[in-house]
Amino acid sequence: MIQKFFSYIIPIKIFKKKSARSKIIEVTWANGELVLDSENTNYSYGSLQRILRYGLRNIGYEKILKMNHILLLGVAGGSVVKTLVDEIEYKEKITGVEIDPDMIQVANQYFNLNQIEQLELVIDDAFEFVLKTKEQYNLIIIDVFEDTNMPNFLFEKFFLNRVCALLKDDGFILFNTMILDEAHNVRNRKYISEVNPKTFTAKMLPRIETHNELIIINKVA
Repeated sequence: MIQKFFSYIIPIKIFKKKSARSKIIEVTWANGELVLDSENTNYSYGSLQRILRYGLRNIGYEKILKMNHILLLGVAGGSVVKTLVDEIEYKEKITGVEIDPDMIQVANQYFNLNQIEQLELVIDDAFEFVLKTKEQYNLIIIDVFEDTNMPNFLFEKFFLNRVCALLKDDGFILFNTMILDEAHNVRNRKYISEVNPKTFTAKMLPRIETHNELIIINKVA
């Protein structure tokens, strides 16, 4: 494909759509791969896929292969789903929660997300879903953004306690955060300090991208 070839030289935008939730959704050929972006940041594939792959590798692919249910809060184009299914060869159930139906439409059209049989997609607000779900999960991946903004509820102690309560023994939370200023650094350190040390361990991973910091929480069995 000629667009893919030329994308090694310059990014080639092939799709752009306005969305009520995400404002702008763009699909671009970049360095030989399709990526999904909002107006100001990468939403799926590209740098985001590298970041979340790094977090999954830190948890351990062998551990992930033994899990039976993974929850993804914030699906976008589904790059982390592709990492789980294609690279790690995870075979069990994945539930993906995405608030923006336009995003899912684009993910299905350009990234074939609807062809992944073990993936159940739910159009819902992450906060509302976490309150309602009766399931427990081995891994909860939190990747919720509105362009470069992260909703405040993600960092509230109530939400932290709720997602921690949804973990099975020896389960993990992988939380992708964006750091744009010192206030965000303070916010992340406060978040870590509020994790219950009797039941959970929490750590920040060294950054591999300038503005993204991963937090991993593990429920001690």
